[in-house]
Amino acid sequence: SLCVGLCHNKAAVQIKQDMKKMVQLPMLRGTSRGPRGVEARGGRLFGVSLLELRELGLVKDGVPLVVRSMVKFLREHALHHEGLFRVNGNVRAVEGLKQRLENGEDVDFLVEADVCTVASLFKQYLRDLPEGLVDSTVQPALIKQHQGEKYLRVLLRQLPDVHYSLLQYLCLFLTQVDQRHRENLMTALNLATVFGPNVFQ
Repeated sequence: SLCVGLCHNKAAVQIKQDMKKMVQLPMLRGTSRGPRGVEARGGRLFGVSLLELRELGLVKDGVPLVVRSMVKFLREHALHHEGLFRVNGNVRAVEGLKQRLENGEDVDFLVEADVCTVASLFKQYLRDLPEGLVDSTVQPALIKQHQGEKYLRVLLRQLPDVHYSLLQYLCLFLTQVDQRHRENLMTALNLATVFGPNVFQ
């Protein structure tokens, strides 16, 4: 499966430094509103632990609301886009969207952004998770294990539940991207190569 590929793609893990090219926004000071009027500490959605976001009410069914909004846009408007997730969006545009989301503004991706910008923002969200989506306590065993998908699932179940839920959501979405690979040219292997550095820390 794609999830297996993400966990086993050692090349993707090794090139994770090459994927960290985007300029990071400075931490925003003060308090601002997040999605649905819920306050996010320090006005931040990016770089905040999944457990903290859940405590703030910014997670639904184990998936951050900001992730749901980005994936909804990409699922509806980007699955056919050639080079999806390979072609980076404009850095300033990505930073601008991130700042507006962290300011609690309503953002209409369809009107105010393009596919590459939202795709880059999505990768940055995963990359900014402070402990990574697949944290260091589970990662070594995942990379080394060769006992099949059943054992892989056992290892993944050791993740905190909110991490497991987001990983499951991500793999489902990337499977949908792969199903359109004849159009977008993003096979499961290509996706694993792109997302490996963003999933592992």
